[in-house]
Order: sequence, then structure tokens, then C-alpha cells
Amino acid sequence: MRKAIASVGVRPILTCCAVAANAICAGGVYSFPLIAPALVEQLNLTQPQLTTIALAGMAGQYPFAALVGMALDRYGTWSCSLAASILYSLGFGLFAREVAQASSDAQQASTASFYRLVLYFGMIGLATVSSYFSLVFAATKSFPRFIGIASGTSMSIFGLSPLFLSLVASSLFTAPGATLDVTSFFTFMAVATGTINFVSALIFRANRAFERGAGETAVAVPSDAETRGATPSPEEEPLLGSAEDCDTIPKDPVSVHIVPVEEPQEGSTLDLFKDPYFWVLSFWVALVVGSAEMVVSNLGSIVLALPSAGSSTTANVSQQVRLLSFFNTLSRLLVGPLADAIAPVASRLDGGVWAFARKRTTSRVVFMLVVSATLAATFAWLVVGVRTQEAIWPLSIGTGIAYGTTFTILPGVLSSIWGLANLGRNFGITSYTAFVGTTFFSYLYAFVAARHVGPGESACIGTECWRSTFWISAATSVVALGVSFALWRQWRARV
Repeated sequence: MRKAIASVGVRPILTCCAVAANAICAGGVYSFPLIAPALVEQLNLTQPQLTTIALAGMAGQYPFAALVGMALDRYGTWSCSLAASILYSLGFGLFAREVAQASSDAQQASTASFYRLVLYFGMIGLATVSSYFSLVFAATKSFPRFIGIASGTSMSIFGLSPLFLSLVASSLFTAPGATLDVTSFFTFMAVATGTINFVSALIFRANRAFERGAGETAVAVPSDAETRGATPSPEEEPLLGSAEDCDTIPKDPVSVHIVPVEEPQEGSTLDLFKDPYFWVLSFWVALVVGSAEMVVSNLGSIVLALPSAGSSTTANVSQQVRLLSFFNTLSRLLVGPLADAIAPVASRLDGGVWAFARKRTTSRVVFMLVVSATLAATFAWLVVGVRTQEAIWPLSIGTGIAYGTTFTILPGVLSSIWGLANLGRNFGITSYTAFVGTTFFSYLYAFVAARHVGPGESACIGTECWRSTFWISAATSVVALGVSFALWRQWRARV
């Protein structure tokens, strides 16, 4: 009995430690701005080549997202963590080796070397999505009744990873007055990420049986209480009555805080594609995530297009990046618990009924409405009210809040409508639509800015560089608001 209790107590602790360790080391793909100066110095790479390598890492997170999700659903979170361990070790290790073997005397990096760097950084991107899926769904499947807290906390730690790794790189692998030692830093990353993800895979593998049963047995009756007729605590009494007491439970859902709802529509991928509201949700994700990631990717050039009121331009860019990162992380930390408190997800209660275990104040889709409205207001204000670098802070804050909130509430919405069993697959498929949106908005920004580059200038200066882009983005955010309202009308009783 004591061994069983100890096992139950140790399992969630080990799972939380593995999730946290995976998350804090999973942001290596976002360290490219740190290594870019060293690549120029050692390999003489051109700007287009640097951009191609960076995009390989970013794009590597999307094409295989659905496959990673299906592997997660079929084999468990441990399989993705093991894959991340192998890919991280190879990607970081081979990248470090390539840089170490490069000659700084060469006028330009060889084509073969450039293509190998693209491949290796793409492997790091694929490792990132594998690690991300494993840590998020290990958390959500292990704690299905608190899916908002689980996803929000794990994602917030992941959001802090680039900041943590940048501190490690600057403190341990950068000599005063010199660029980052890419070879040593990426060798360290190969060992650290490979080891952490491998150990996490062992923990998640031992946790596999618990993950399988978590979604269906969110509320259970302790056997000791059943056999001994123990009196339940006040928190348990509305839900955990014995079988003999079922007839005496009040039927009024308000008095017991039980609201029966329609069960999730679990099925094949084809069944998912046949549901028109899945495409409505995917369209919303494309609009919201696409416009937000456009800001994340181009925040530096957005700031540089404006005049400074006196502060250093470099300091202003850094300040906006920190603001966006901080509010992205803060929103993930706060929205998860808030969503669980006022809009809990349904689960299978004692007696087989699928219902909300706690009183519900609102629907999770309301958060989608808030995200859409926040982006619309943020983009519109940028166009009409911002004329200096120092005044651009509402864009950083609004985008960070919207971006973090979106990825915190999305797992709960998907699991409530289409089930927990295929959550990884469904989340992966929606990632494709996010990629489409990001590509569209990023090229929109690039083409508009390119049209306004003056003769003899290398960069675009002035609000005309992005005015049209953000008017269009504000309009699409209003469209997203209408889409989320349609989803609220359809799903407000279920999620």
C-alpha cells in the first residue's frame, strides 16, 4: 500500500521535473540571432544565406507537426522526447562540427557547407517541435482536469527558454569583446538537450499507462471510501457519492455544479476534416497566429523604421523584445489557471456522465474573442498613434498577450470538441494553418517594406514601411473576431 502511494506521489513530481527541464532547453532554435555574427565572421555567409538557415530552423517546426502529433497519440509522449534527443544531438553536434572545420580565410562559404548548415538547423527545428509536443502533452495528459494550468505553465517555461539560453551563451561562451563561440556553445547544447530529452523519454515511458487512463477517469471513487463507507470531504461530496447514494443526489445541476454536455467527437483524420467547424477554427488560428508571428519575426525592423526620441536604437529594440517575451510568458502563466477556474473542461464523472466537474462562469471561446479584439486594437493603434521607437510598446505588449493566450487555450478547446485521444494529431494539423498564416503575413510585410526602400538605402525608414501591413492586419483581426463569435455561438455549451 505504501509503495503504491509513493508511486502515485513520485510520478507527477518526476513528470513535472521532466517537462520543466525539456521546456527550459527547447528554445535553441531561437538562438540564431546570437550566432549570426559569428557565422558571418567565420564562414563569410551572406545575408540571404543567413536568412535561409534561420528559416530552415523555423520552418522545420511545421511540416512534420501532424506526424509528430500522430506519433505522440499512438506511441506516447516518450517517443517524441526520444526523437528530440536524437535530433538535437545530431543537429547541434553536426552544426558545431561544420563551423569548427570552416576556414575563416575563405572568401565565401562553400555551397556544400551552406547546404549542410541548412540541413542541420532544420534538424534542430524538427527536434524543437518534437520536444515541444512531448512536454506540452505530457503535462496536459497527466493532468487532464487542469489542462489550462498544465499547458500554460509548460508553455511559459518554454517561452523563457530563449532568454535562459541567451544568458548561458553570453556568460559562458562569449569572451569580452568577441563574438559567441558557436562551436563550444552548440556542443554544449548537443550534450545538454540530448541528455535531458533522453532522460525525459524514460520518465514519460514509465508514465505511459497513467497517460492512457487520465482522460477517461478524471474523477474516481476511492476504493477505501467505497468499502468502508467513509464520509467524503466537502469538496468531494457533490461528485463522489457512493453507488447507493446516487438516487439521493439532487438533480438540479446548479446545486451540485454538474452540467452534462455533449461528448467529444473522437474519430479519424477524415472525420476531423469533414467537420466544417474545424476549418473555421483553423482559419482563426491562421489569422491570429500568422499576424502575431509576423510581429515577432520583424519587431526589430518595425522599431528601426521609426525615429528615436533620444534613446539608443539598440536599447529600444532590446526593450521591445523583452516586453514581448515577458508578456507572452506572463499570459501563459495567468491565462491557464484563469481558464481552469472560470471555464473548466468537461470530463467523465463517476457514473459515466460527461460533464463539467466544477461551476462554470464562461466559455473558453471567450478568450478567443479577447485575443482577436486585442490584436485589432493593437494594430490599429500602431498605425494611428505611434511615431517614435519609444511609443511602440503597446504593439509588443498586445502581441505578447495575444500570442501566449492563443497557445494556452487551444489545447483545451481541441480536446473538448474532438477528444483527448487525438489531441496531438489535431494540434499538429492546426499548426499547418498557423504556418500558412505566418507565411502570408510575413511576405506581406516584406513586400510592403521593399516597395518603400529609398534609392541608395538598404532598409526602409518611416511609417509607410508597415502602415498598409498593419491596416490589413487590423482588418483581418476584426474578421477573426467575427469568426470567434461564430465559434462561441456553436460551442459555448461544450467548452
